[in-house]
Amino acid sequence: MNEPICPLCGRALGTENIDRHHLVPKTYKGKEQFPVHKICHRKIHSVFTEKELRDRFHSWEALRAHEDIRNFIAWVAKKPPGYYARTETAKRKKW
Repeated sequence: MNEPICPLCGRALGTENIDRHHLVPKTYKGKEQFPVHKICHRKIHSVFTEKELRDRFHSWEALRAHEDIRNFIAWVAKKPPGYYARTETAKRKKW
């Protein structure tokens, strides 16, 4: 059986430090959620506002195409699945 992978970074999810991400934010009535590494989830929300996620970054492809996320994925690729360190917080208003 294949181990589940994080849809953002492509690493195995493992069993610890897992969050759920709504591609369309709950604030904007998004319902579907996906398991992701906690560090990946925090990075998404440190880069994008809720409005940006709703309008332009509501697919895994769009998220991975952004330069900040590409750089993050290259960095986190070398870490084990359960790795977690605090990421910087968003500097912009969420909506």
